[in-house]
Amino acid sequence: MSSYKEFAHVYDALMTDIPYDNYVHKVVSCVENVKGKSLLDIGCGTGVLSAKFAEQGFLVQAVDLSEEMLAMASERFQTEGFHIPLFHMSMTELEGFQDLDVAILSIDSLNYLEDEDQVLQTLHNIYQLLTEDGQLFFDVHSIFKMDELFLDGPFTYEDENVAYIWHTEEGEHPHSIYHDLTFFMKNSNGSYDRFEESHFQRSFDVSTYLSFLQKAGFTRIEVTADWTNESPKKDSERIFFHAIK
Repeated sequence: MSSYKEFAHVYDALMTDIPYDNYVHKVVSCVENVKGKSLLDIGCGTGVLSAKFAEQGFLVQAVDLSEEMLAMASERFQTEGFHIPLFHMSMTELEGFQDLDVAILSIDSLNYLEDEDQVLQTLHNIYQLLTEDGQLFFDVHSIFKMDELFLDGPFTYEDENVAYIWHTEEGEHPHSIYHDLTFFMKNSNGSYDRFEESHFQRSFDVSTYLSFLQKAGFTRIEVTADWTNESPKKDSERIFFHAIK
């Protein structure tokens, strides 16, 4: 399972296109009386969504596999005045949580799991941690994005502080991708530090995710796409799942 290291320090600067407020609105619109409801942010990254949900009144806890991401999240929470417990933990081995009203797996975090058993185990564990009528929200890359858009690389980016070259290569599993990233990050001396990271992601079609959710125990499931309330289309890029226990 891939884990962010140096990339954690530039993650926020490169994710400005993600409409985090839309994600928050999607969840809040489905949860009645959010104030005081418990929420677990799985794969919390730098804590952007955790802080936004805490601001809405949720009692938030957050989990990530990357210690670097957790350090960034901790710094954010201290700066913004939130007390949000952080846990260094794999999403496949969630433990120590109970009676959760909401769980979120946002911004394609689930795509970092390499095989079907890991995905099913994660969804099963979350189901067990939720209260009756507890809700799970997650999103994944679509098959179209994995098989076509990602393979249009390499991709490049540059601003005054950071530049990257992002190579993509088809993985050995269906609908999987290796991301090889080379970053150049400006330091305090005005020169640039270079670092490299490799990540693996895999996705499944909508029917397979529905099967995983049903096997985990969920029966009430809604599927939408691309930050809308519309059903996925052939060229949708991000698929959203909302499942209720």
